Amino acid sequence: MAGRMRFPHPDTGTASAMSSPPSGLDMPDIARLVDRFYERVRADPEIGPVFNAVVHDWDAHKRLLTSFWSSIALRAGTYRGNPMAAHRPLPINTRHFTRWLALWREICAQELDAEHAAQLIGYAERIGRSLIYGLGIGNDGRRTALRIVGNNHFQGDPGT
Repeated sequence: MAGRMRFPHPDTGTASAMSSPPSGLDMPDIARLVDRFYERVRADPEIGPVFNAVVHDWDAHKRLLTSFWSSIALRAGTYRGNPMAAHRPLPINTRHFTRWLALWREICAQELDAEHAAQLIGYAERIGRSLIYGLGIGNDGRRTALRIVGNNHFQGDPGT
């Protein structure tokens, strides 16, 4: 399955290539959700400035994010990207993730039935936690240098 994203299975938490999409949810649902969500994001006083500074073509961004969420929720396998790398240079902290997730919850509840909203919210919560961890954002909201624990015997290391 080279080239397909692997996500934690919603029931087991283990990485697996999800194969059967949930019934009743389709690409137009995801596209509508993404469109409504990012319209709110653009206008939001807290996270809007972060997005507006880096997204120059909102239609293209929405298509990319529709592909991302379709790959997660529908197992479409169409997204080709690296969310961690995309977020790494941004000036974001836990406050931004908290606001992003609050908007996502609100729009999911407005646009989807309760079951699908809960499912998409669960995915977003796990993705947010992964990004916070991967970006090295600490409990104080600031980014911390991640120290690699292990063999520190590199040439020039004072400990050698």
